[in-house]
Amino acid sequence: MDIQAIAAQLKLSRASIYRWFGSRDAVLGTVLAGEFEGLLARADARRRSTGARRILDVLNRVNRWMTDNEPFRRYFENEPLAGLRILTTTDGPVQPVVVAAVAALVTRAETEDGYRPPLDTDLLAYTLVRLGEAFLYNDNVAGIRGDIERLHEVQAALLGVAESR
Repeated sequence: MDIQAIAAQLKLSRASIYRWFGSRDAVLGTVLAGEFEGLLARADARRRSTGARRILDVLNRVNRWMTDNEPFRRYFENEPLAGLRILTTTDGPVQPVVVAAVAALVTRAETEDGYRPPLDTDLLAYTLVRLGEAFLYNDNVAGIRGDIERLHEVQAALLGVAESR
């Protein structure tokens, strides 16, 4: 990500961008967190399912959009350690926002659909997010990195959604 180009497009100085965000990682994290929130909102608006199936369908759509995003994939290929740090650290700029967005999705399923989660809402949201991180970006050693189908299967099991094999 070129901070100078972003600053120029916004007609700001690079120093102003850094003053607001503190670092390149914080700028990128803010962009990624906002993108995830937008994807989640759009996926939830398009869904036709309810309850646990709603949560699963929304997460599956977001996960697929994220893996199909060419600039995101290229960034991860070029800067894997920085990407992991920005996306997956508990005190980083992205994970707390993503967990809160998923918790809000679970809460909507509870209030609008009568869903009863198998875990505390915050714990369920955190677990779903961490599973997504492992399958999408993190776990090459276990052979699951980028395996959207297996991620879907594991999240379905956690949510108690029966999937046909």
